[in-house]
Amino acid sequence: MERYKMIKEVGDGTFGCVWRALNKESGEIVAIKKMKKKYYSWEECVNLREVKSLRKMNHPNIVKLKEVIRENDILYFVFEYMECNLYQLMKGRGKLFTETEVKNWCFQVFQGLAYMHKRGYFHRDLKPENLLVTKDVLKIADLGLARETVSGPPYTEYVSTRWYRAPEVLLQSPVYSSSVDIWAMGAIMAELFTLRPLFPGANESDEIRKICNVIGTPDMDSWPEGVQLAKGINFEFPQCDAVNLSTLIPCASKEAINFIKSLCVWDPCKRPSAAEALQHPFFQSCFYIPPSLRPRIHVARTPPPAGIKGTIEQKSSKRNSGVSKSTSNLTAAKSQVSLSPSLVKQGVQRKLEMENPFSDKNDKLMRSTTRQPKFQSSARNSAASISLRRNSSTVSDTTEKLKNMTIDAAKPYSRQPLPAPMKAGGFHRSTDSLLGRSREIQPPRAYTRKVAG
Repeated sequence: MERYKMIKEVGDGTFGCVWRALNKESGEIVAIKKMKKKYYSWEECVNLREVKSLRKMNHPNIVKLKEVIRENDILYFVFEYMECNLYQLMKGRGKLFTETEVKNWCFQVFQGLAYMHKRGYFHRDLKPENLLVTKDVLKIADLGLARETVSGPPYTEYVSTRWYRAPEVLLQSPVYSSSVDIWAMGAIMAELFTLRPLFPGANESDEIRKICNVIGTPDMDSWPEGVQLAKGINFEFPQCDAVNLSTLIPCASKEAINFIKSLCVWDPCKRPSAAEALQHPFFQSCFYIPPSLRPRIHVARTPPPAGIKGTIEQKSSKRNSGVSKSTSNLTAAKSQVSLSPSLVKQGVQRKLEMENPFSDKNDKLMRSTTRQPKFQSSARNSAASISLRRNSSTVSDTTEKLKNMTIDAAKPYSRQPLPAPMKAGGFHRSTDSLLGRSREIQPPRAYTRKVAG
């Protein structure tokens, strides 16, 4: 912990307190959660649900765990720093949020929940305090009560803050699922519109009464399992009729009211999943993604020039056909292509990045040419001397031509790149070796079929 400087305490909870801190080495501002419980072994720390769950999740709408530190039997979690949470934004606010703001935040929460639920976890403690905000970006935090669905029931009775607790949990059901997060989001969304909690119960029984006052009393048709749960704990539902949510949330649109109704229903099986919630018409009008969360735009690579593309296709067809061309035909084919030296060099680079079916033969050829100094100096000969030597050759077979090709040592050297005829021909291996590329190719490397931009 000597690498961090504690700046200010920004939160205090049941299991730990959160500090804003400075990384002395990088200068980065982070949030450090100091656990109140003592941990006497590292294995005990690693097996914590919050650590296990966060290690498996990497999503832009879930807060990132940077580091876990155990020092003097005290456990510290180092998180990325977020400016505030939704509760702090709502507290003492005199002006209501716009529907666009509510839509943006809820959309990001459901994206994070869909990712979390797909990987077999549900949060179980969603509330405004656990939804962190920096500018227009929202992230789900505090996975201390997160649970794996594969772990199976029975689950803990007490989960989440009472005002956002699902009715099946209030009625002490030993079996519940990720739908408890969906119920909590319905209550949070209503509170974002009104800045007041939708179900502010003083205790568990009062919480159920508050729910009945808003969405009505359940019965055997709407939620038979809930009726049986109430009988099991000797609880009697108050007889109430559902109210119109538009009267409680007058500033919300029809789509928003319909969405909240679908989230806050008695039967958990009738609530939508997080992925289904993202498809609701409430989000279809504005699928807003903050700039910091937008995916990178894929930039299409520039296709090769027509001359280079034709040269590559010509080489490919000749290689696949396996037909040997005579020297006269080769000279005629070369005379039909005119490329500048820069394009010739560019074409060779693209060729090296493509898949080479003759990599083994090329490797042997490159090793043999390395032992022959006459081929190493060929790339430095002038264009005229190479043209004269190649025009005088009468060898029809490609391999024989490579073996018997010689360079006149008396000819002056030049560092100019090879002229176009060297690139237009069908001798791919001889062209590469004459260009002195043997030192750049690392055998035995397989080249992917990509065209460089």
